[in-house]
Amino acid sequence: MRRLSSWLHARFRARTDSTSSVPDELAETSLENYRLTSGLSCLVCMTIVTIPALSGSNHHLNSRNFDGESLDGEQALAIIRRNLKSSAMDTEGTHFDCNCPHIFVVFGASGDLAKKKIYPTLWWLFRDNLLPSDTKFIGYARSKLSVAELKEKCRQYMKVKDDQLDKFEEFWSVNFYVAGSYDSRRDFELLNQEISKFEVGRAANRLFYLALPPSVFESVTVHIRNTCMGEKGWNRIIVEKPFGRDAESSNVLSVHLAKLFTEDQLYRIDHYLGKEMVQNLMTIRFGNQIFSPTWNRAHVASVLITFKEPFGTQGRGGYFDDFGIIRDVMQNHLLQILSLVAMEKPATCHPDDIRNEKVKVLKSIKELSIEDVVLGQYVGNTSGPDEDSRMGYLDDPTVPKGSVTPTYALAVLKINNERWDGVPFILRCGKALNERKAEVRIQYHDVPGDIFDGKPKRNELVIRVQPGEALYVKMMTKSPGITFDMEETELDLTYGHRYKDVALPDAYERLILDVFCGSQMHFVRSDELSEAWRIFTPLLHYIERERPEPIKYVYGSRGPKEADRKCDENNFKYYGSYKWHQKH
Repeated sequence: MRRLSSWLHARFRARTDSTSSVPDELAETSLENYRLTSGLSCLVCMTIVTIPALSGSNHHLNSRNFDGESLDGEQALAIIRRNLKSSAMDTEGTHFDCNCPHIFVVFGASGDLAKKKIYPTLWWLFRDNLLPSDTKFIGYARSKLSVAELKEKCRQYMKVKDDQLDKFEEFWSVNFYVAGSYDSRRDFELLNQEISKFEVGRAANRLFYLALPPSVFESVTVHIRNTCMGEKGWNRIIVEKPFGRDAESSNVLSVHLAKLFTEDQLYRIDHYLGKEMVQNLMTIRFGNQIFSPTWNRAHVASVLITFKEPFGTQGRGGYFDDFGIIRDVMQNHLLQILSLVAMEKPATCHPDDIRNEKVKVLKSIKELSIEDVVLGQYVGNTSGPDEDSRMGYLDDPTVPKGSVTPTYALAVLKINNERWDGVPFILRCGKALNERKAEVRIQYHDVPGDIFDGKPKRNELVIRVQPGEALYVKMMTKSPGITFDMEETELDLTYGHRYKDVALPDAYERLILDVFCGSQMHFVRSDELSEAWRIFTPLLHYIERERPEPIKYVYGSRGPKEADRKCDENNFKYYGSYKWHQKH
C-alpha cells in the first residue's frame, strides 16, 4: 500500500485529467487554496469527485513533496492544519502543535474492536508519518496483559510488510499498557500517573477512545473527567456506538456526557462517515451543475439506500440478537447517508454548517410505524455450498430459541419539505443475502412524452460505497449496429479502474486523523442523534412489544419478496434486466 502521505500529495498534484500534468509551481499555489478536512476529503473541488486521477510516472512517489524531496509527517500535518485553519474551516481545537506531546488512550484495549480496528489504524497512521512525532499510545483494560502480548493479539490485523518491520517495532516501543477496573477511581488515578510521565513540564493533548460495552460507559466517563483530564492541552473523547437503544436511553447518555464534557470535546464515531464515497456525496451534489438542479422531487422518483452482507451471524448471534439489524445498521449508517443525500446546501464547509443541515432534514422525517417496514429473518439454504449457508438464524446456538429479531429490514421514509415532498427514501439492509454491497441508488422519473413505445427504462445515479468504490449513471443508448434497438448502459467511474495508483485509506484512518486535527465534520452531533432515535424509537418499541413474526427468506437470496413489492409500491422500479459489471 502506498504511504498515505504520498497519496495525500498525489491528490494535490493531479487536479486535471489523466493526459495532462500540473507544473510544480501551480500545484504549490493550488495547495494553499485546496480545502481539506483532515487532509483526506475535499468538499469543494473542480471535478465531479473528491479524488483526482494520477498522471504520469512522477506520481509514483514514496513520501515525496512536489520538488521530489522527502516529505515527513510534520509537513503533512502542517498542510492539514493550514487548511483547517482557513477562514472556511476555522473550528475549535485545530490549533495543536506538532511539538506538543499527544497521548492516545484506548479503553477496551484487549477487546475485538481494539485489536481488529483501532490498533491497526494507529499503526497505519504511525507508519505513514501522519501523527505528531511525539505521540504515545496507552491501552487500558481489565485483562492483565503485557505490551508484547497485546502486540501478538493485534499482529494478524496490522498488514505489516517485511520492509516495515523496523517501523513496526518503533510503533510498539511507544505503546504502553495499564490493567485496571472500569469502576475504580484508584485505577484511573494510576492511569493518569502513567499519562503524566510523558507530559512533565509542558502542555500535552490527550485523546481517549472508548471501545467499551454500554454497561461500563457511565463509570468510565466519570472517572476520565475526574482523574484523567489534562490541564495544559486539549482533551478529546471518541465514543463508539451504540449510542443508546432508543430515544430515552440515548437522551440519558447525551445528558450524562454533556455534564462531563463540552460538545467540541466529543467525537461520536460512525465509521460509515469515513468511507470514501460517503464523504464524496457533498462534492457530487454541490460541485456539479449536471446533478444539482435535478436533485429534487421534480426529477427524482425514489431513492434506495442499500446495505447487504452475504454472511449470517457466524456464531455471534447472541450479540446481534440484542440489537437487531435496525439498530445495528439502519438507524445509524443508512440514516447518516440519507441525511447527506437529502440535506440542503450548507452555507459553508464548516462542520457545524453541514451538521446543521443534516439536523434540519432529519427533523422533516416523520416517525416510522410498522406499516412502513418489511422485516425478515433468514433460514438455511438446504442446497447451500457450506455449513454456514445451510444454517438459519435460529440454528445459531447463541441465538435465543424462538427469537423474532429481524436480520433483514426495509423501511420507507418520507421527508416533509419542499425539495422532497412525495419522494420515498427506502432504506434496505440485511444479512445472509446474495452479495456484499452498500450503495445509494437515485432513480429518476420516467421520460415524459415517450416516443420509444415504453422501451426506455429509468435513469439511475448509483454511488457505490463498497466493495469497489464507483459512481455510475444508468442510461439508455442505441445498441451498436445497423438496427435501431435500445439498451441499458452506463457512464462509469470505477475507482479501481480510474485511480489504479491510489490506495484509499480505511474509514477509521480518516476519522482518527480527523480527531487529531480537531475536525468534527464526519462525527455525529448530539442533536443529530436525538432526531435519529426519534424517527426509529416508536417502531423499535412496537417490535419489542408486539413481537411480529419476521418473513422468512433463504440464505443467499435477495431477501423477502415482500420487500420488492414494497419498493414497487413506493415508486422504485426494479427491472432485473441489467447488471453493472465492475471494471478492474
